Amino acid sequence: MKKIFKNYMPLLALLLLVSSCKKSFEELTQNNNKPNNVPASLLFNGVANSLANLQGNSDLPENSSEIYDQYYLYNYDYYGNNRYDFGGGPDYYTTLKNVVSMEQQAAKAGLPALNPYTALGKFFRAYFFSKMSLEMGDIPMTQALQGLDGLESAYDKQKAVMQQSLAWLESANTDLTSLIAAGDNNLTNDIYFSNNLVKWQQVVNTFKLRLLIQLSKKATTDPDMNIPAQFAAIVNDSKKYPIMTSSSDNMQYVFVSPNNYYPSNPQNFGQSGSRKNTSSTYISLLTTLKDPRVFVTAEPARYSVDTLKKSPTDFASFIGADPGLDLGIMYNNAGLQRYSFINRKHFYSTFTGEPSIQIGYPELMFNIAEGINRGWVTGGDAEAYYQAGIKASMASYSIPDNGTFTAYFYRPGSTDVTAASNYDTYLIPTNFATYYNQTGVKYSAGNDGLTKILQQKYIALFRHSGLESYFTYRRTGIPVFTTGPGTGNGSRIASRFKYPSAEQTANAANYNKALQSQYAGNDDINGIMWVLK
Repeated sequence: MKKIFKNYMPLLALLLLVSSCKKSFEELTQNNNKPNNVPASLLFNGVANSLANLQGNSDLPENSSEIYDQYYLYNYDYYGNNRYDFGGGPDYYTTLKNVVSMEQQAAKAGLPALNPYTALGKFFRAYFFSKMSLEMGDIPMTQALQGLDGLESAYDKQKAVMQQSLAWLESANTDLTSLIAAGDNNLTNDIYFSNNLVKWQQVVNTFKLRLLIQLSKKATTDPDMNIPAQFAAIVNDSKKYPIMTSSSDNMQYVFVSPNNYYPSNPQNFGQSGSRKNTSSTYISLLTTLKDPRVFVTAEPARYSVDTLKKSPTDFASFIGADPGLDLGIMYNNAGLQRYSFINRKHFYSTFTGEPSIQIGYPELMFNIAEGINRGWVTGGDAEAYYQAGIKASMASYSIPDNGTFTAYFYRPGSTDVTAASNYDTYLIPTNFATYYNQTGVKYSAGNDGLTKILQQKYIALFRHSGLESYFTYRRTGIPVFTTGPGTGNGSRIASRFKYPSAEQTANAANYNKALQSQYAGNDDINGIMWVLK
């Protein structure tokens, strides 16, 4: 047997050599140890992770969302600054290509044409395309995602992007209605809702209301957009258009230890805990309204407590920095403990922190209240939705309507944020009726009521939902953002992000054409895009 094997070895080697010579370069260089395709469920998981805007934990512009929202400020320039000198906006085209691959793999796996991956693919398209457009303006859409056949894609007008995004969301809602009725359970690997299509349908329609609100300037100037009617259709027909009914429906990113830490955690407290401080835009709004949420999200400025001998539970003890301050001045003041830092117990004491809400119920309540205030829904009760939004936000911090809760303030000189013994505790009484009946809180119709809705929405979105508060300010001017040397850009709040730098070389002709049609030929961060006109 050994002799036969030996005699045939030269012939076998020759056959292998001839066979190898006939293979293409692609075949010869293919790594058989790596998969050639990825299941739809894994692609879905990756896309879902890409959707999350996590404060201070991203390479996209959203990593500075807290800065641009004027919630939380850098006071040390080694880590960053508070300038509105925007660079390139996000490039989600790779993620969107994965959406296309997800749909293709679902078909290859034998799923019917209508399946959860195709339905949610429409939501993802609407989410990512509209997001890029809201940050930059016109973007490639119709000719994008075509691989080698679309290397130089023309830019779609922002209006077309928004119309198509709304159409995708409408279609996604229709598809999900059919899938839920049929009991389809083919979705897997869902990090948000454990494969619950009912929850996803609520997200689709809740997000559509957000997008319609972001188009508020076009409600009367572009009647063919039909914004009020689309908005009212969702609010008035919860059977056809299910929306979130409580905070348990929130689309939120949950952090898990030991492999997925909350961005603010005990491990990085020593490095970043004092490198940022709160902003006066946020803190002053809370203290003016005597809002109990300040005791959960922030801590009193130690200078006010230890030197000026104010009570740590006195609203006057909570002080945020003016975002427009020169960074050197802010750094010096922060070192003197003249500012409030974010609450160590709530944000730094664990590795899982709080879930990061991407699309949530409190925001939904304020969006509906705004739509009613604007007259988009006949007979709607804006005040009821407004109150529901405030209560949901307070409940997320375990603040009762009536009763007490415990405030935890980190004791000066302590070195361990995880130790309960390093916190001073204070019992804070609450009464929602007393809070609500303040002149600055109680709802009223007209512009005054709209201002209050937007202020409460701003408070509720602290550390959540990426750039939504920046978008709201840009659209409405509420709350008032402050500027100065520290915010750069000639003391202006930038109106948009630039296009990714690759567009200048890889798609130059279309890039320049888009700039000329929108911003007088300049990739101007102060240019006014269509949705803001």
